[in-house]
Amino acid sequence: MSSTTPKKHRRPGSHPAAKGAETDIGRTRRARRINRTLAETFPDAHAELDFSNPLELLVATVLSAQTTDVRVNMVTPALFAKYPTAHAYAEADQTEVEELIRSTGFYRSKAKNLIGLGQKLVADFGGEVPTKLEDLVTLPGVGRKTAHVVRGNAFGMPGLTVDTHFQRLVKRLMLTEETDPVKIEHAIAGLIERREWTMFSHRIIFHGRRICHARKPACGVCPIAFDCPSFGAGPTDPEAASDLVTGPERDHILGLA
Repeated sequence: MSSTTPKKHRRPGSHPAAKGAETDIGRTRRARRINRTLAETFPDAHAELDFSNPLELLVATVLSAQTTDVRVNMVTPALFAKYPTAHAYAEADQTEVEELIRSTGFYRSKAKNLIGLGQKLVADFGGEVPTKLEDLVTLPGVGRKTAHVVRGNAFGMPGLTVDTHFQRLVKRLMLTEETDPVKIEHAIAGLIERREWTMFSHRIIFHGRRICHARKPACGVCPIAFDCPSFGAGPTDPEAASDLVTGPERDHILGLA
């Protein structure tokens, strides 16, 4: 049976990675153990943007820049109803699009991107969302992160989504010293099995949103505390830490702890 992170804590600062003494094979084994543990912690990890087809996911992900998934999910029902196809976006009035997405922030540039995206899809891809990474990144407002979200969640093609949560957590976990998103992607790709890339991204993002918060992580009830070189960045007392856990999985998380 595959191992998961032991349910015990180290002294803060005592992890081999924190001392610069972790081997490459040790880091790979730890990364995969973390992935297995987070799979138990977040069995329902998924993209938290609402969508029913590749175009909707593409649009929602473009809108998610500099805002929350919750906010995007509030505006997309009306947007998707008004613009159900790439052709509809290609012919859209910019002012009308802006009004529908205003609350997501940067609405003028986002509206321009959505119209340009529709025009590009119609002109170059027959109105369909392409599956190739090199094609997706040619679309306005679409970078590697967005492309991997679409490929992984709409088409079932493994990819690592290096968003701000992902970057922050792999740094805190000391899985890579890279700071450039593309270099981070390649570094983590060398640690995690390819078939697990999409789900590992979801699990890390869930963990960052619910337990490993930026300012004060819930270290005392963290399921991967033993495998975390940064243990102690937040309260290590279980009672104090439990108050920091958020999300619908809170009872499940605390039950595991």
